[in-house]
Order: sequence, then structure tokens, then C-alpha cells
Amino acid sequence: MEPSAESRTVPPTAADERDGWWLAMRLGVGTAFHAAFRVRFSGLDSIPARGGALLAYNHVSVLDPIPVSLGAARRGRPVRFLALSELFESGAVGWGLRVTRQIPLRRGLGDWSAIEAVAGVLRAGALAGMSPEGTVGEGAELLPLQRGAARIALAAGTPVVPVGLWGTQARWPKAGLHWRSPMRPTVGVAFVAPIPAEGNARSRADSLALTERIEEGLGRAVERARRLAGTVAT
Repeated sequence: MEPSAESRTVPPTAADERDGWWLAMRLGVGTAFHAAFRVRFSGLDSIPARGGALLAYNHVSVLDPIPVSLGAARRGRPVRFLALSELFESGAVGWGLRVTRQIPLRRGLGDWSAIEAVAGVLRAGALAGMSPEGTVGEGAELLPLQRGAARIALAAGTPVVPVGLWGTQARWPKAGLHWRSPMRPTVGVAFVAPIPAEGNARSRADSLALTERIEEGLGRAVERARRLAGTVAT
């Protein structure tokens, strides 16, 4: 297992410090999340200190974007997550998505205009986050990965960083929020080495090949996350 990278953080950049909403959400939501969970990180050095990259995480809870963003924040970097476009019109949730500049996405991700829009965010030097599984799973094994993450990374020419998550489902699994013990579960968040995006986004063979590499990286990341959360013997 990789040693913890908690001490190897990078201060926020000047641009990030001017993003008041990002800092406010980081402090408010981050404080609440740390109060509800014990969070253990590894591999934070896998997050690029600058430049665009796609953080691709497994999906076991609706809470998953929070620990991913908290890990990136330790490198001084905000993450813009993909969210279904209809959520942007949904009351307080929509307001939060808009002010923190998250990325609206139409269902399916087969629309090349949507793929290019997300790729443009990455080419501009930002981090984006998404789950290639596309929906919350039970967690026992990865759901079949969709090719959207690979297409976006190939279109942008930026790397994919697999992120393994484990433990958020102890409080909010696919079935919904509950308050069973443990009252403060441990969450493991494991970042592994970036995967270069090589090939043509419109090539089925290239997108399938990159999807397979993302799946392999995610498998390793999830195993490390399980160890961090204490659910696998070391």
C-alpha cells in the first residue's frame, strides 16, 4: 500500500484563492464530512499540481464527489464534477452546482458537443471528476465502465487519474441514507498513477483500449481504498 501523502500538500494557487465559492464549499462541506467520517488518503502525488486531468472514481455513494474533492484540495486544486443538466435547475442543489462551476451533462454522453465541452474544461487546465460506472453500485465489484471518460480524455489529450473510494456507502449506500453503526465510518480515498490518453477520441478501438486501462487502474485503486478503510487485511 502506498504511504499516506497527507503531509505533501500544495498551497492553493492564486486563482483558486480568488474562487470564493470553492473555498467556502471546501470549508463548510469539508468540515461536515470530516465530522461524519474518518478520512484516509493515499497517492495524493498522483494528482497533477497543474494542468488538466480527469479524476475517474468508482461510485458507491452519492457522497463520493466530496472525498475526491477533499483529496484534490490537499493539492490546492478544485475539481469540477459532471452532473446531469436537470440538477442545475433543482433548487438549492442547482444553485450550489452553478456557483461552484460544476459541469452540466446531458444523459448518455453520446453527444459529441457535450464531450467537447468537458474536454475544453480539461484543455483549459482544470481538473474534472466523473464516475465511468455512470451510476451508484453496490460496491462488491465495478459496474461495466462506459466509454465516456475515455472519450473525454482522448478529446482533451489529458491524463486520467483513477480514484478508489471505500466507506461512504457505510452511511449512504445505493439504498439511501441510514444511521446504523459505526457512527463515524472510515473512508479510504486512493489516487493511483495517471494514465496517459493516447489515441483518437472518435476511434472505437482507442476508446475501448483506454477504458480497459481505466478499469484496471480503478480496480487497483479500489483495493487500496478498501485497505485504507480497514476492510481488507494488510
